[in-house]
Amino acid sequence: MNGLNRTAARFIRDLLVLAALVGAMVVRAQDAAKTDSDEKNVIVYKISPTDKISIVVVGEADLNVGGKRVDANGNVNLALVGEVKLAGLSVSHAQTAIENAYRDGRILRNPQVTINIEEYAPRTVSVSGMVKQPGTINLPPETTMTLKDLILKAGGFTETANGSKVRVTRVLPDGTTRIFTLNIASILKGRDTGNSADATFVLEPGDIVYVPESII
Repeated sequence: MNGLNRTAARFIRDLLVLAALVGAMVVRAQDAAKTDSDEKNVIVYKISPTDKISIVVVGEADLNVGGKRVDANGNVNLALVGEVKLAGLSVSHAQTAIENAYRDGRILRNPQVTINIEEYAPRTVSVSGMVKQPGTINLPPETTMTLKDLILKAGGFTETANGSKVRVTRVLPDGTTRIFTLNIASILKGRDTGNSADATFVLEPGDIVYVPESII
């Protein structure tokens, strides 16, 4: 009888250990999924021309610079390595780009670079046409603004607006122009028949938004 009891106790103990291991695996999987989801929702600022930045190279005081403007081409000119393209990169990727420049140029063996943005470049979009408050609107530096947000910030559509054919003109990095035609009329009226993807279209600095008039 004692032998049976010991066997049963051992079996129960093994089951509890197994349950604990499975529970730990589930928690880790949930944490990993939450981390991935959180990372997808993080707004990552990308360096823009005319941003003013400071660059610190750890242990290399002579290479540290402050008040450095990113030029119109998106570059910064650094001692010993020359121009490094930073525009369009996140701060962490820009740090890596500078580290690579010093490493590839055989200036430093293991550079460690820190970048701080001292002054953000102006980030604006313009909206015209059939909105109540046309004009230029500033974009927040580290958050997004959707087309719906912009129209609401501009006071909404006028009564004669054609909200189903809103045009967004964007100059792409290669210098070409792309025009998006978007429908957000129903979404702004609280209807589910609108195109939610159009309403959540994320604007970029320099975008030109035009709301045409309805043809009666």
